[in-house]
Amino acid sequence: MLELTIALLIIIAMLSFLVIVFYRRLISLEQKIAELASEKQSQSVKYGMLVEQLVPLSDSFPFNPENFRFIGSPIDGIAFEQDRIIFCEFKLANSKLSGKEKRIKELVERKKVEWLELRIR
Repeated sequence: MLELTIALLIIIAMLSFLVIVFYRRLISLEQKIAELASEKQSQSVKYGMLVEQLVPLSDSFPFNPENFRFIGSPIDGIAFEQDRIIFCEFKLANSKLSGKEKRIKELVERKKVEWLELRIR
């Protein structure tokens, strides 16, 4: 009976050790996955920022690229045409407008845009 108890305790200890080893490995893998997801997101942002600067030079850009000024943030840029001024925001794939971009769009749509001429002396 004592031998059986000792054998069971050894088996329980070994199983506990294996559970701890596998749990630590699981935590390590979860951290790696989180790091890779973060790196992927970072690369997507960098790619998007690069493409945003090239859009005015593409055939799909509907305005004269010479009349476009890149701002970068909070919107990508402004196109100046003879009869209008167009605020431009470029999005790739499934990306959506940020909260700040939505507010700017709403202000433009509500015609809450003003002109300021500031003279510095």
